Amino acid sequence: MSNTLVIMGIVVGVVAMAGAIAYGTENQKNYVSDDAVLSQAAEQGLLPKTGTLGADLNKEKWHEDPFAERAAEIREKFESEQ
Repeated sequence: MSNTLVIMGIVVGVVAMAGAIAYGTENQKNYVSDDAVLSQAAEQGLLPKTGTLGADLNKEKWHEDPFAERAAEIREKFESEQ
């Protein structure tokens, strides 16, 4: 009997979570206007899913590292001391 109660509790919890996620997803659609335009990062960076359970990756190709030159100087100095 106690095993049945534990399993039923898990089932009720999973169903409640699924309902909350479905409600939240549908609710967010109300806040996106029909004339919304994707940002530059979203247009360039969306990659296809890696598998059926894989997450979408977002790689911002246009993003540059502001500290790249300084990092190269530090790395060069470190490697020359080795």
